[in-house]
Amino acid sequence: MHKLTGILCLFFSTVILADQRYNVLTASTTTVTQPTVSDWAVPHQQFLVTFKDATWLSAMSERLKKRIPNQQERNDFLSTVHYEATRAGLDPQLVLSVIQVESNFRKYAISSAGARGYMQIMPFWVNTIGTEKHNLFHLRVNLRYGCTILRHYLGIEKGNYFRALGRYNGSLGKVTYPQRVFDVWNKTWSYDS
Repeated sequence: MHKLTGILCLFFSTVILADQRYNVLTASTTTVTQPTVSDWAVPHQQFLVTFKDATWLSAMSERLKKRIPNQQERNDFLSTVHYEATRAGLDPQLVLSVIQVESNFRKYAISSAGARGYMQIMPFWVNTIGTEKHNLFHLRVNLRYGCTILRHYLGIEKGNYFRALGRYNGSLGKVTYPQRVFDVWNKTWSYDS
């Protein structure tokens, strides 16, 4: 069976690595990883469809300026975050908050448990939902995986962001991580269009 066609069909085993747990992806998680996902940003014509998108990009770019000084790199990053988050049915500001808490926008961040990149993806996910060709430090690969995993946990938790964030971080039942994400979301990334 080819991993990348149709809906992900996964075994009913549970993989435990560090404190993060893998469960079978929910049917609502339809953001299947593609072999063409890479380190390239989303093309601007794919992202800047409406005035609303351009306004969001401008507002978020100003907030991210200190962390990513290069405007082109910043706009590419934000366009890709918006695209991948929206594709997964997530709020882009939530994803920015997760990235800030997880890696502080460091592309090559590695945790003590071995999680990688912007959204701190555990390597076991490559074999579970992707292909060995996927590099977790690549921009779109990392964001695609992170958004897919977070959407998966939101499905399991029936839309409960607090519990889904706990699962994402491997700290389900503890308040520290979800509260940090919510605090960053409210303080830095909250956006009304």
